[in-house]
Amino acid sequence: MRLSYVQRGEGKDIVFLHGYLASKECFAPQIAYFSRRFRVTALDFPGFGQAEPLPAAWSVSDYAAWTLEALRYLGIRCPHVVAHSFGGRVAVKCLSQGDVFDRAVLAGCAGILPRRTFSYHVRVKTYRAVRKIAPRFAEKRFGSSEYRTLSPVMRESYKKIVNEDLREDAAKISRPVLFVNGTKDTAVPPASVRVYLSCVKGSGVFWLEGCGHFAFLDNPLAFNAATEEFFQ
Repeated sequence: MRLSYVQRGEGKDIVFLHGYLASKECFAPQIAYFSRRFRVTALDFPGFGQAEPLPAAWSVSDYAAWTLEALRYLGIRCPHVVAHSFGGRVAVKCLSQGDVFDRAVLAGCAGILPRRTFSYHVRVKTYRAVRKIAPRFAEKRFGSSEYRTLSPVMRESYKKIVNEDLREDAAKISRPVLFVNGTKDTAVPPASVRVYLSCVKGSGVFWLEGCGHFAFLDNPLAFNAATEEFFQ
């Protein structure tokens, strides 16, 4: 597949992996900052940004395989990685396979499924019942705003992605990992971060006070400083 990426600077490699429905451009403050001392490569995942559409409904593992192949194609070996949200899922999958990355900074890292409540199970059963009778209404009534913007192939991929819990993959990670989270992140709450910390031995966390899910954009100065210190 044709790669969509930006590469700037010289030195030790840093790879940036964006979140769902985002693109490589979301890391503009980080690209400008780190390209002064590192060789920075920011990728567009297939289906996002300027990359090609998905050829099929990909899982997190499929995206991880694509990422490793893209790095091989670009001649990038054992880089640092900065990943956000869905990109964090992909990074966790890659890290579980061995020394793929040197050090990893995972911002608002998704991938830990919360405990399913009784109301959640009722909602799922209702959705499935309504879908049999009126599928279009079911998608509009029950699907999230994010889900409704997706093509049919992307919707199937989305289901695979959000329904996979990555605790077992996280437990296989042997490289240094720093989790960065905004204290007001509702997409990836502190409880999810604590699960990751318990799974990844020796990992640490840096909390950005008052920041949300896009903490690296809410406070880029603090995020960049913490990331640079961790990489050094």
